[in-house]
Amino acid sequence: MQVYRGLDIGSGKPSLEQRQKIAHHCIDIVDPDYRFTAGDFCREAFSACETIRKSGRIPLFVGGTGLYIDSFFKGISSIPEIASTVKEVLERELDERGLDKLYRELLSCDPVFAGRVHCNDRQRILRGLEVYRGTGRPLSWFFGNKEGHESAETLYIGLNLDRAALIDRIHCRVDDMIGAGFVEEVARLREMGYGPGLNSMKSIGYAELNAYLDGRLSLEEAVEAIKIETRKYAKRQMTWFKKNGRVTWFRYFEIEKIRSLVYTWL
Repeated sequence: MQVYRGLDIGSGKPSLEQRQKIAHHCIDIVDPDYRFTAGDFCREAFSACETIRKSGRIPLFVGGTGLYIDSFFKGISSIPEIASTVKEVLERELDERGLDKLYRELLSCDPVFAGRVHCNDRQRILRGLEVYRGTGRPLSWFFGNKEGHESAETLYIGLNLDRAALIDRIHCRVDDMIGAGFVEEVARLREMGYGPGLNSMKSIGYAELNAYLDGRLSLEEAVEAIKIETRKYAKRQMTWFKKNGRVTWFRYFEIEKIRSLVYTWL
């Protein structure tokens, strides 16, 4: 969410002072109504890495969005842009033929992808068919053609924290964000025309405060919902990153151990 201009407090962006001391990249690069994807991130991150390397420095990726990290290092499928006419035809067929028949068509043309998709998953069924019709290749074919930037020299460092301490820090952080003007930030974005239907405004914190501003939740309920969703997200993060066997894990306060590993790696 830090890629979006104006989504500052809720995304936990580094302060301007921090960004003046240490160069940060891929922050404030698109407006909130842009549908930013993992593919966009890979392109922006690669460009940033080239800039960093030219200055004689080493790129350092910091963050918790596992999909973006894995997309860059493990690789992401490069799928051509599908013509809007293909999507429009499929939408009409959905109304006329029904989802069940479209799913059976997907089973026929891309059994590998269809096997991963529930028969009621409208979005993924349509996506599978639009890629097949638009490119002549099944979506699963693109999954097998990934090129990532990971190498034997890539160093992964993970920070761990006791569950109770993590929950306490999450709660304090949410309270601090509210105190820093998070509600006012969301209200200001809405006044600028960035409504609750945008992907950026559906992210954790923004979605709940939009519900508050629409009168569907009290502020107290919205804050509690943010804390709950953030706890769930933190749990998903740990599950995601622990699948990567190359991560060396540390407690967050083990600074000297981390420093020693980095110096050895360098």
